[in-house]
Amino acid sequence: MQLEKAARLVEQFEKGILPKEQWTHTAHFIMAAWYCVGVPLPQAVEKIREGIKQYNVSVGGKNTESSGYHETITLFYTVTIAHYLVTAGVRVLTDESLAVFLQQPFLEKEHIHQFYSKELLMSVQARRSWVAPDKRQG
Repeated sequence: MQLEKAARLVEQFEKGILPKEQWTHTAHFIMAAWYCVGVPLPQAVEKIREGIKQYNVSVGGKNTESSGYHETITLFYTVTIAHYLVTAGVRVLTDESLAVFLQQPFLEKEHIHQFYSKELLMSVQARRSWVAPDKRQG
């Protein structure tokens, strides 16, 4: 994905006009990387957290105990993304840095299950607030 397309994705996400079918697993990562590079981490976390909640509502979804926003997944991947960006020395997103980012193994859908059991990850507690991994630490 080119940086220009990533910028458009984030802009549409922020406005709540990103077509729902474009709000993919990868799109979540692009948005999170965008914020992690663009603002200090505490602000990035808040923008990601609130942005997802607002976006879900904008496309007719709900943030409940069984669907929508998930705090543990959001924080797990935000920290993973931030760690990658820092260790890779990514201070700005470019076409090249974005392309390399999108090849990282942590973007695989099953990555989180190396750290969390399905039961814990799908619990109401994990959806509402941060829950530490029950399988292994990163």
